Amino acid sequence: MLAPRRSDRRRDEGSHRTGPPKKGSAPASALGAAVEVVVVVALALVLAVVVKTFFVQAFYIPSESMETTLLVGDRVLVSKLTPGPFALHRGDVVVFKDPDHWLPPSAPPDDGQVRAAVRKALTFVGLLPQDSGEHLIKRVIGLPGDTVKCCDAQGRVIVNGVAVDELYLQPGVAPSDKPFTITVPEGRLWVMGDNRPFSADSRYHMDLAGGGTVPVSDVVGKAFVIVWPFARAGGLGIPDPVFADVPAAPGGS
Repeated sequence: MLAPRRSDRRRDEGSHRTGPPKKGSAPASALGAAVEVVVVVALALVLAVVVKTFFVQAFYIPSESMETTLLVGDRVLVSKLTPGPFALHRGDVVVFKDPDHWLPPSAPPDDGQVRAAVRKALTFVGLLPQDSGEHLIKRVIGLPGDTVKCCDAQGRVIVNGVAVDELYLQPGVAPSDKPFTITVPEGRLWVMGDNRPFSADSRYHMDLAGGGTVPVSDVVGKAFVIVWPFARAGGLGIPDPVFADVPAAPGGS
């Protein structure tokens, strides 16, 4: 067997030597990692703001007006693509801005300044659900041009001459204990809560300028899924038969 030459041995020995790290390499590496983390967090926050602004926003349910479809404390996701690219339909559950001071003034949360600022920032970027203090959530019963009336001999709400069996109401709950008849103006909606005895909805604001209707422009979006609590997580669809036989309003939707 041939022995390695002395020069080869020196070269091999040299290859195993490790010199001291270059001065300043560790701080530079740490700085690079920190910059990378900051960039990733910033991009995530920008993405969250974009999603909340244009696509989906989370909301917290504060009252029982939509029980048992929605319970107090539920968190829902709201699609901002409806209305917009996608049309509203009768039966959709929508979040909208308080149109004519339907809500009583609410006291601000009893938080310290720092906690309130953090809560506001996290809500702004979409990491906390929007408090519904300035918004309401109801179900669309009448679209622009629809004539909505209460009620037929069986106590059912009538839409464009057709009585509807509202399968999302609790058994024994009357569709309305308040008679009304309205033709929904163009660009507006007639909305009602599923928990009719405890929902101050369109029926109770007919004396206001909008006649109890809600401007479509005030609709934030359509609630499409419950995300919290996990035990109740699931989609918010419309039972198929409810509005299936209701004809479109003349010149309406």
